[in-house]
Amino acid sequence: MSEPAGPRDSNIWQRTFRLWDSYFAVVWVATLVFVLGAAEPGWPVRLTTAGLLLLLVPWYVAFGRCVLTEEGADERKALIYMTGTIVLFLAPGMLVGQTRLMTFALIPQCFICLRMRRALVAVTVINVAPVAGWALLWRPPSQDIFFNSVFAAVTLVFSVAMGSWTVRIIEQSVERADLIADLEASREEVARLSAERGALTERERMSREIHDTLAQGFTSVLMLVQAVDAELERDVPAARRHLGLMEATARQNLAEARALVAGRAPADLDGGSLPDALRRLADRHEAELSVTGDVRPLPPGLEVVALRSCQEALANVRRHAGPGAAARVALAYAPGSLTLAVRDTGCGFDPGVPRQGYGLRGLHARAAEVRGTAEVESGPGDGTTVTVLLPIPELPVSGLPVSGLRSPERTAL
Repeated sequence: MSEPAGPRDSNIWQRTFRLWDSYFAVVWVATLVFVLGAAEPGWPVRLTTAGLLLLLVPWYVAFGRCVLTEEGADERKALIYMTGTIVLFLAPGMLVGQTRLMTFALIPQCFICLRMRRALVAVTVINVAPVAGWALLWRPPSQDIFFNSVFAAVTLVFSVAMGSWTVRIIEQSVERADLIADLEASREEVARLSAERGALTERERMSREIHDTLAQGFTSVLMLVQAVDAELERDVPAARRHLGLMEATARQNLAEARALVAGRAPADLDGGSLPDALRRLADRHEAELSVTGDVRPLPPGLEVVALRSCQEALANVRRHAGPGAAARVALAYAPGSLTLAVRDTGCGFDPGVPRQGYGLRGLHARAAEVRGTAEVESGPGDGTTVTVLLPIPELPVSGLPVSGLRSPERTAL
């Protein structure tokens, strides 16, 4: 063949090669019958020819079959086998013309185990040499030589054409097998990368959820513990009030943990509207809330982003704005958008200075997931304003707005 054979499934090749065994056996038996049934030459020559043909059987069984069925066959062994086969065939081919039927069994073997150039040389020898030797040995009439020469030429052309076509088909099959293997490997790689990407996305989501719920709740509990420790001796009512906030925060954390494990909506949104959830959140942080616009149900994903953004902003107020800082939350419904703004009067910071932490990055990431934006405006001594703008689909408003959730004016932050 023109190139070394590609990988082969040994089981499939072994099973299909049994058909070739049968084919070779049938051609060999038919050749033997033709030789023994020929009118000439005499019996001694025909019996000698039959005996020489018999040598092809053990040569094929003991050596040739292993070469033909071996995956990535040794080229040296293949060359030895085909050379021996041609030598064993030439003498019978020259003695009796009917033996040339055996070429139909030998020619396929040439293309199976040899490269294309050597296979073509072997096929030419198998077709031409017996006719030339037969003509020189027996000196038959010119008419017989002519017909046998034409038969050898046609057989040679047919063998080369069919062999070349078969080799091209095998090469294409090997290329397709390699392509399929590459595609399967690529598909497995894509599946692996998709699984890794999915796991990474889920870890990031869980990190945001834990940061915006449990971590902030625990931070609040620690701050309240510090406040209670400072108030126990001088302001018992304030300490009791902070103890109540600690209990409420702990219960809220427990509810958030259960919702997170169960995959449900956040505890504040469970069975309520977004403004109700923000009102409860604002109360826990002692912040003011104003709602403007026509309150209406929104896709759950948008409401979760708005709630978590508000939680993050208010948690930052408690941690970084400083003592005595007041916070206000504004929620504005518009026909195509929802705006959440959290403003505090704390110490502020310089947004241009790189800062460590997950909060602001998580805030921007949440907004981007729903094609929204998050902006932080601040300055030293000027407080901080966090504005989250989320696009919402146009939905028909059914019924009147929820009572008590519409403000006659837009509250400025």
